[in-house]
Amino acid sequence: MKFLLAGLGNPGNEYAHTRHNIGFDVANAFVTKHGGQFQNGRLAYTAEVKWKGRIVVCICPTTFMNLSGKAVKYWLDKEKITPDRMMVIVDELALP
Repeated sequence: MKFLLAGLGNPGNEYAHTRHNIGFDVANAFVTKHGGQFQNGRLAYTAEVKWKGRIVVCICPTTFMNLSGKAVKYWLDKEKITPDRMMVIVDELALP
């Protein structure tokens, strides 16, 4: 069973460790804690780690924030992961 963790942000040093890139920082911390390492992949930096007996595909899209859906969709389809097995980490709250 696979899951997708998508940490959203913007690529580039000018955005590194800013509030806008909290998704990248959280994904990186998760991957590092579980012995993984990001690689350059299509539309995103990618890593695969095992956590509690499950495979978690982690991505940090390189498409910039406004186009990150393109990368998320690509990796969901490529890895055959359904949206109910996905977590997206962003710097905002969705309030009603």
